Amino acid sequence: MNETMMTGTQRSSSDLDVRRRKALFRSWHRGTREMDLVLGRFADAEIGALSDADLTIYEQLMEVPDPDLLKWVTGEAATPANYATPVFERIRRFYGVEAGQPT
Repeated sequence: MNETMMTGTQRSSSDLDVRRRKALFRSWHRGTREMDLVLGRFADAEIGALSDADLTIYEQLMEVPDPDLLKWVTGEAATPANYATPVFERIRRFYGVEAGQPT
């Protein structure tokens, strides 16, 4: 079975450092399929371009429980100030949702 069939990712991790490989894997293995798709697709497209500081913030976002994070991304619930970071807004923009705008 190839990597795409097992994880959903369309991106090879061969050019990534270990930390980014782990973040990519975790993005596709959230616990709920909805968040696998939200963070997995974002990571496929952006993980290699995140700075180390941005990656730290992204890793913190991945610690948030799926239901809360999904509500923040979609605008169904307000994003707590400590999570309303440029990285979080980058995820929202990736899906065409601007700051303060619900989906």
